[in-house]
Amino acid sequence: QVRLVESGGGLVPAGSSIQVTCSVSGSTLGEFAVAWFRQAPGKEREFVAHIQWSGGRTQYSQIVGGRATIFRTPSARMCVLQMDNLQPEDTALYYCAAQYGFTSIYSPADYMYWGQGAQVTVTS
Repeated sequence: QVRLVESGGGLVPAGSSIQVTCSVSGSTLGEFAVAWFRQAPGKEREFVAHIQWSGGRTQYSQIVGGRATIFRTPSARMCVLQMDNLQPEDTALYYCAAQYGFTSIYSPADYMYWGQGAQVTVTS
């Protein structure tokens, strides 16, 4: 059983950078991967970034336009999402999610395991 716990986030002014961290417990063997999604009020949950735990291959959403960096530290069992040059439209609840097998990675339905979310609020 995989358990994900997010931390970080907060209230920041536009132009800032922020990190949200996902602590991973459970098996990370095989085709294990972690992704970040975000959901703003009244909007659907959208894909931000994805990383394969073994090997570290990453993929990003075009929505964030190169402002996101995802990385993991296997020894610490953490996955971090850094967002740079934040704008008010980046305000959302940021979720980490995990999957085994990454044939499909862009839909929330592709993930079985979810954290509780970390709030990021960007002021103008």
